[in-house]
Amino acid sequence: MKTDFDFPKKDLIGSVVFRPDFNNFETINVNQAWSLFFSAGQDDKVLGESTELGKFFTNLLIAVGVTGILWGTFFSNLG
Repeated sequence: MKTDFDFPKKDLIGSVVFRPDFNNFETINVNQAWSLFFSAGQDDKVLGESTELGKFFTNLLIAVGVTGILWGTFFSNLG
């Protein structure tokens, strides 16, 4: 059985953002950004190729932030 899997050892241990073939100053999409966040920088393809899940997490983060600000504004003067 022959495999074509011959990554150098240094590329397997470190974070994906420090690999020489990653990014090269190209823009990444929302799925790659959230995948790097959720996997602590170990994999940029955890969420797949479709950007819908990444957009969902971004909108969820915005909604939580806006809700927190509104909650603090409306309920800060109670007491």
